[in-house]
Amino acid sequence: MAEGALGNVRLLVAYDGTDFRGFAASPGVPTVLGTLTAEVGRVVRQPVELVGAGRTDAGVHAWGQVVSGPIPSSTDLGRLVASLNRLCSPAISVRAATWTDPSFSARFSATSRTYRYHVWNDVAPNPLVRRHAWHIAAPLDVAAMNAGAAHLLGEHDFSSFCRRPKVDDDEPAPSLVRRVLAAAWTPGAVASGGFPMTVFEITATSFCHQMVRSIVGTLVEVGLGRHPANWVGSVLAASDRQAAGRVAPPQGLVLWGVDYDGTRWDA
Repeated sequence: MAEGALGNVRLLVAYDGTDFRGFAASPGVPTVLGTLTAEVGRVVRQPVELVGAGRTDAGVHAWGQVVSGPIPSSTDLGRLVASLNRLCSPAISVRAATWTDPSFSARFSATSRTYRYHVWNDVAPNPLVRRHAWHIAAPLDVAAMNAGAAHLLGEHDFSSFCRRPKVDDDEPAPSLVRRVLAAAWTPGAVASGGFPMTVFEITATSFCHQMVRSIVGTLVEVGLGRHPANWVGSVLAASDRQAAGRVAPPQGLVLWGVDYDGTRWDA
């Protein structure tokens, strides 16, 4: 390539979001993308613009976030990864870096995203996971939560589970219709003396703001016996944020992975 040419880099990124004010860059506050963009620019010795697959909230983590953007094509990607992991450690880790097609966008090329939510379901709290799990002392009925989660599968208006985005008075409200491909809880092994971490995993073509945490909070209401499983279907049909349960705290949520196979649902 010619000197000064740019190549499109794809980064696989993990981070602990506890001490960041979210993923997206925001002037004057520490964010994951803001930090990563600054350090990539420092390594390649020129300003860069990067985009991520998902905009996680403050306190939310990631294992499989994807970031992309143009950087000098002469960049040694092995050196880039080593330098970024030295500069961004321990809160941010670049797990891999590859050159990709110029048309690839971490955000707009994604066909689905998967999140996991972790619940430490035991009488005693665990200080070792307090930054990465929601502690719920009362036993959860995982079978009931899975029966409730089944109502979410398919294409629906998820207005009951999303924070409605702000728009100008003369702008139409964006659609909150989403397609959920999979949603299930895996129980912890507390009954056999094992690790009592109960995990919810959900995959959708896309998510709206606070959708996963609102779904988790609602399903936990079912797991605690406060509502039957079919209540989730009623909440979904209401298209009203006030109908759902509480929003689960951010620390249990992890952007687990992003898929780029197939065609975007909204293409």
